[in-house]
Amino acid sequence: MTGGTSVEAVEDFSSRVAQWYAEQGLTPRADADDRERSLAVFHDLSYEAELELITALADWIRTRYDAGFGAVGWPESFGGAGLSAEHEAVLARIESEYEVPSPHELMSVTLHLIAPTLRVFDRTPEMRALISPMLRGDVLACQLFSEPGAGSDLASLATRARREGDEWVITGQKVWTSGARFAQWGELLARTDPDVPKHRGITAFMVPLDAAGIEVRPLRQMSGGSSFNEVFLEEVRIPDAYRIGDVGDGWKVALTTLGFERNSSGENTDVGGSVDQVISLARATGALDDQVLRQKLADLLISHRLAEVSSARDAVAGDPTGVLGSMRKLQWTQRLTQMSDFVIDALEGDLAVDCGAPQSFAWTEHVLGAPGYRIAGGSDEIQRNLIAERYLGLPAEPRGDKNTPWRDIPR
Repeated sequence: MTGGTSVEAVEDFSSRVAQWYAEQGLTPRADADDRERSLAVFHDLSYEAELELITALADWIRTRYDAGFGAVGWPESFGGAGLSAEHEAVLARIESEYEVPSPHELMSVTLHLIAPTLRVFDRTPEMRALISPMLRGDVLACQLFSEPGAGSDLASLATRARREGDEWVITGQKVWTSGARFAQWGELLARTDPDVPKHRGITAFMVPLDAAGIEVRPLRQMSGGSSFNEVFLEEVRIPDAYRIGDVGDGWKVALTTLGFERNSSGENTDVGGSVDQVISLARATGALDDQVLRQKLADLLISHRLAEVSSARDAVAGDPTGVLGSMRKLQWTQRLTQMSDFVIDALEGDLAVDCGAPQSFAWTEHVLGAPGYRIAGGSDEIQRNLIAERYLGLPAEPRGDKNTPWRDIPR
């Protein structure tokens, strides 16, 4: 409870949360069947099945929010409970003890990336009005950042926005957009000044995806699903009230959102399969009797435990350097790689051919999807550069186009 200077004690909050979860009729995680949990890193679902998953998750987010447990660490002025990170950690721990609707990238992007960005750049009533509906699961938003010619070098993006009075007119293409088919809004980066160096000529906007001139097309992944989309914008008109931050300040907005993304990477350690599922696989295949595979499994378990310790330490210490998110993201992608390597060696041919054995061929969804997270939120190479330059103080990587107007950069 909040009000004035009074804040609910963590112990009291924990008891209240535990009682509420016990009353929801949820299946305790210890009683659930691991074999029913998805092993997919990126969803491999039909449109209808993915929509059903998102709807179920949004319903759960709404139920939790209405009970006062949806935005625990957010200020009350933004629709939150005004409590601490310690309260948030208690809620996450208790929820992890139950089977709740499966996570989805679009909901994570909405809650943990875009809503916090709008809070930081609290510019207009129109944008502030989106925050509470996002926290409640009523409004979903995707990232419209990457382009066919602007992936790791995001600042080279070419989508253009020109100003006409109190409106902006946007034309361009975005790609690798998670959940765009199901989103109502998108956080978009566009070039508003081609005559200055690339990082300085970008402006950020929120764009309604039902606006005239927008077309969303699914992208078929090698795992079989279409959770990614490409988005085409042709003379899309939006009011200046939908701008995030100052004109030409879009790179600052982008770094803010990407910082939230890196900090939330690995937050759900069950994406692509849990450690418990890997242990079950090891027992079922006899991998525990192989010295090499047993050592690989031990390395994975150590990495998992170190990640838990790091996460707990980060919650207390904060992130004064701004690069802890990059470190944690690298840790997470390493764990995904370790998991894939172990699964490949343990299953051998059963991974390539569906022989009907439970939880064998299904791991294909993990193995094919895991490499994608080495790119999402900035590639591993970008994360290492950030750590080297901002944490270790090493010299910045040479950039020949640092002072070159975007218009003059060869493409």
